[in-house]
Amino acid sequence: MPETYHIVPREKHDALVTKAYLARGYAPEEAAAGARFCSSASYYGIRTHNGIKALHLDELFGSKVGRWKPGAEIEKLPSRFAAAEIWNGRFKLGQAVAYEAMDTCMKLADKFGVGIVSVDNATHYLWGGGYVMEAALKGYIAYTNCTSATSEVVPFGGRTPTMGTNPHSWAFPTQDAIGFPIVIDWATSTVAMGRVQQLKREGRPLAPGWAVDAEGNPTTDPNKAAALLPFGAHKGYGLGLIDELYAAYIGGGLPQIRGTALGDPKEKRASIFFFQVIHPDAVNGNGFANNRTQTQNVKAVIADILGHGNEKCLLPGQPEANSGALSKKYGGLLFTKAEIEEFNHLAAECGQTAWNPAEFKTAEV
Repeated sequence: MPETYHIVPREKHDALVTKAYLARGYAPEEAAAGARFCSSASYYGIRTHNGIKALHLDELFGSKVGRWKPGAEIEKLPSRFAAAEIWNGRFKLGQAVAYEAMDTCMKLADKFGVGIVSVDNATHYLWGGGYVMEAALKGYIAYTNCTSATSEVVPFGGRTPTMGTNPHSWAFPTQDAIGFPIVIDWATSTVAMGRVQQLKREGRPLAPGWAVDAEGNPTTDPNKAAALLPFGAHKGYGLGLIDELYAAYIGGGLPQIRGTALGDPKEKRASIFFFQVIHPDAVNGNGFANNRTQTQNVKAVIADILGHGNEKCLLPGQPEANSGALSKKYGGLLFTKAEIEEFNHLAAECGQTAWNPAEFKTAEV
C-alpha cells in the first residue's frame, strides 16, 4: 500500500544534522561526515540508519554518556605491511573514521592492488553499505565489517545475547555493466535493531522469528523485543561470528559487555572496524571467454544468472538504486510524518526551528 512521504531538501536535512552534532561537541569535520552519512542513507532509502538512528546511537553509547570522544584524532599505528594500516580510532565519530578509512583503502589499492585498514577503539559507523557503495561507484571492489555497539543477538541455540548485529557489506563496481553497483549489505541478525525501532515508532508489529523478549520467548511486539535472533539459524550465527573473530584479532574485547559498564573494568568495550578494497585490475586473469573484457564478462555472468526464467529477480543494490532514483526524481529526501516529528525533537535539542510538514511537498510511494 502506498505511503505518504514528505520531501525534505537535502541541504535542509544536512544543516539540521550538522547542527545536532555540533551541539554535542563534535568537531566541524566530524559533524560534516555525520551529516553526509545520514543524507546518503536517506537518499538510498536506508530508513533504519538515517539521522534519527545515528543521533539516537550517540545518545545511548556516545557523547551523551561520555564514551565517544568528540574531536578525537585517529592514531595510525606501526605496520610492517605496506598495503595494510592499523588505526586506533580513539573513540572518534565512526562515520568520520569510516570515510577516511575507505578513502585510504582506495589509495592503497591504487598502489598495491589491495588496501586494508583495521580500526581498534572505534564507535559505530551505522550503514556499512554506504561506504562500500561509494567505493564501488569509484570503480573498486569493497568490503567492510564491524562489531555492533552492543550485544543484541542470541547465538544459535542460545538464549543470552552475546553477539552484535554484526553487519557485512560488499560492493562491486557493476554500474557500467548493469547501471548500478551490486551492494550486498546486511546485519547478521534476522533484522537490524534500527528496523525494530522504526516499527516501534510507527506502531507496527515485528515479523515472527525476529526477536525474543527478556525471558527468551519469541515476540512480535517491538516494545518487548529484548534481543534478536540470527538469520538463517546456524548460518547467520556463523557470519555474525566472523565479525567477532576479526575484532578479536584486531584488539576487540568481550562482546557480551561491549557498550556497557559490566564486568572487569580493564576489559575493552569499543567496536572494531575492518575495511578492504581491491582494485579490479588486481584480480584480472585476462582469460575471458569469447574475447570479452572484464566488464563484458561481469555483464554476461549477471545476465546468465538473471536469465532462464529468472528475469524478475532483483539484484542486491537494486532497491537502493531505485530509492536513489526516487530521491533524485522528487528532488529531496523522503521522510514519513513520524520521522519528521523525530527530527523536530533534534531541532528543539539544538535550538533550531522545527520543520513544518506543511512546507514540504509530498509523494505517494
